[in-house]
Amino acid sequence: MNKLYIGNLSENAVPSDLESIFKDAKIPVSGPFLVKTGYAFVDCPDESWALKAIEALSGKVELHGKFIEVEHSVPKRQRIRKLQIRNIPPHLQWEVLDSLLVQYGVVESCEQVNTDSETAVVNVTYSSKEQARHTEEIPLKILAHNNFVGRLIGKEGRNLKKIEQDTDTKITISPLQELTLYNPERTITVKGSVETCAKAEEEIMKKIRESYENDIASMNLQAHLIPGLNLNALGLFPPTSGMPPPTSGPPSAMTPPYPQFEQSETETVHLFIPALSVGAIIGKQGQHIKQLSRFAGASIKIAPAEAPDAKVRMVIITGPPEAQFKAQGRIYGKIKEENFVSPKEEVKLEAHIRVPSFAAGRVIGKGGKTVNELQNLSSAEVVVPRDQTPDENDQVVVKITGHFYACQVAQRKIQEILTQVKQHQQQKALQSGPPQSRRK
Repeated sequence: MNKLYIGNLSENAVPSDLESIFKDAKIPVSGPFLVKTGYAFVDCPDESWALKAIEALSGKVELHGKFIEVEHSVPKRQRIRKLQIRNIPPHLQWEVLDSLLVQYGVVESCEQVNTDSETAVVNVTYSSKEQARHTEEIPLKILAHNNFVGRLIGKEGRNLKKIEQDTDTKITISPLQELTLYNPERTITVKGSVETCAKAEEEIMKKIRESYENDIASMNLQAHLIPGLNLNALGLFPPTSGMPPPTSGPPSAMTPPYPQFEQSETETVHLFIPALSVGAIIGKQGQHIKQLSRFAGASIKIAPAEAPDAKVRMVIITGPPEAQFKAQGRIYGKIKEENFVSPKEEVKLEAHIRVPSFAAGRVIGKGGKTVNELQNLSSAEVVVPRDQTPDENDQVVVKITGHFYACQVAQRKIQEILTQVKQHQQQKALQSGPPQSRRK
């Protein structure tokens, strides 16, 4: 296949024009250019030079205001039933390509015409014109974890639309209703020619890989602050993602396979989410929030709106530390996936935890030292509002604002302070117990 067809030529094109183009591209020819009205033919020394001409010139060189097309020339009797498929990804197995092609008819031949470049080119000959025509569009299906799909789509679908425009494909994604806790993947269907589908796949995987790497970077930034944190155990990432363990911190922080928490009382956290996101958190007929509650092992309730035009709603999460991690992590992820924030922004929410009023001073520290250290450590904003009136349980609110990891670090550190305060009180009670009993 060393004979080339050169199409989309201007009526003013002459052999010398084409000779100059091939000379500039340093592509030799083995005969004269046979120029017709609107097209031309030429022979290359061999198949490899013909391929290089196609790759270097087709659609890339302008002649008299028109970009020329360069492709293999085929006999007229085969032209209507012969296809050339280019840019086949190197990882695509030939068995997969064959199984796709035979769906549309009898394949008389399928020859690979280059082996040197990273992407393959094949010539496929069908037994009829109709079969070849149907093969021009082949659906490609890609499975992707739902955690990454929102960023692939982009705000108002901009990322997906751009990929469609750049690759000349049609891309659809399976609905959220098909997701379950046991099947967190969505199907991305790409329709187009084999060549355009391959381009779209490259762009889609690039976007998904970018999202994954951003998540890993965010995890590694904060994970070492919480001993034993393992996000695979929390269900925030695909279980097959091959996520590396934290690379910093003491060896003990990387040893346990699951989060290691001391036995503690059930905690209640009030998480404030955008009012517009409530429907996505609840799901159709409440299915999503029920699944989330079962998955996390926590009680999750959404409080009524304080006013008709309220911009935020309160989610009440009750459960042990592991449950708080899982529930809050999924809520942060859901808000990100559903594009309630910009694709390039971190989801930042406000969480409230209640602490005994006598312990609020320990959270603040002398001159605000403890709360300042806590903010520097976690990257979250931690505020204990002044002049609070304790509630009926003699508790006051601590407000924490930040992205998921920052909020979790701050919550855990505050709970650690509260545990120390309780232990100190218990020790004082034990020490003061015997003298009181002697006075009675």
